[in-house]
Amino acid sequence: MLPIPAGALAALTGPAARPVRAAWSNDGGTTWMPVPTVGGGEVRPDAGAECRYSGTVDLLGVPLGRSGVNTAVTRVRLWQGLQPPRSEVVWVPAGTYVVDHISRTRLGAGLELLGLEDAIRTARLPVARTIGPDTARVLVEQLVAEALPGTPISWRPGIKPDTRIPQTTVDEDRWAALSDIAAALAGSVWVDARGVLTLGPTPTLDDEAVWRIPYGTAVVEPAEEQTAEGLVNLWTVSGDGGDGAPVVGPVFAWDNDPRSITYAGPDPVKDPGAPQRLGLAHVRVRAQRHTSALITGAGQAYDVAQSLLAASLGVQSSLSFTAVGHPGLEASDVVEVEVRPGEWQRHIIDSCPYSLGGITQSCTTRTTSRRLQ
Repeated sequence: MLPIPAGALAALTGPAARPVRAAWSNDGGTTWMPVPTVGGGEVRPDAGAECRYSGTVDLLGVPLGRSGVNTAVTRVRLWQGLQPPRSEVVWVPAGTYVVDHISRTRLGAGLELLGLEDAIRTARLPVARTIGPDTARVLVEQLVAEALPGTPISWRPGIKPDTRIPQTTVDEDRWAALSDIAAALAGSVWVDARGVLTLGPTPTLDDEAVWRIPYGTAVVEPAEEQTAEGLVNLWTVSGDGGDGAPVVGPVFAWDNDPRSITYAGPDPVKDPGAPQRLGLAHVRVRAQRHTSALITGAGQAYDVAQSLLAASLGVQSSLSFTAVGHPGLEASDVVEVEVRPGEWQRHIIDSCPYSLGGITQSCTTRTTSRRLQ
């Protein structure tokens, strides 16, 4: 969750003004020009999208063209404000973007926006390149700086930036190379609302809940659904560079909680017949393999396997709800939702779009079935 003072958080469900501001830059974010008036727009945080943030906005009174807002070099920053009664405005970052499309309007322009991931994604390598061996920190900084000079990089707790990455070849896709490095560190990569490129671990329901949403107060007509799509309860992870070096692994991770409805058995690898022998007729193994040339040790393979397991056990049960708008809420945050009186569930936020200046917010979440009572 983005940091918000306690006083502003307390005003979420009360009478609070929600002003909006924006700024644009044509020099890579060195200087920013304030926008006279923001006519409205939408911010769409989504953990499953290649660009974590996207959106639309109407900017009034801004110049267009080479020396103004354009689709070639312009970056746009948005802020959602919270102003409790008799207090100063608290400005919460609502994304840093490149401009994907412009429509001229009578008073300005309507913009379609994509997160800074798009600038990295489109900065493809002109020829295949060999990178490494070196630390993840060095390789990530190099790949990002070439596409977005001066972009800050954040390594969240749980990620080991000094992990040694072996020599590998990047054909052309810079963003795919960054994603592969993040996956080899048992995490993922995205650009956050402040425009900071971030590498962080896979979120799990054991993470601290950043927001508790009481029934009847912040939740309106919750709608629940379940799907088996993406459900995996046994992962086999190996490291193989294809260069003749010894293969790492395989290393295994499975749902070993007998209380879980996705329980894979006591040891589905060495003793696959145990469920039959023990009368566990409900056990069903859903297995998948993952191999990466960037995995160089058993410990690293184990971390990746646990990361993949956490993600694949958290997709079966989802909850969609409309709540009081919380501009500090980020995709991948953990929340606690009272779905029925007295029944609380922990969920991971997948998407939480909101209208700039609006007082409500629609969220889509997921949880693991092992947590459902």
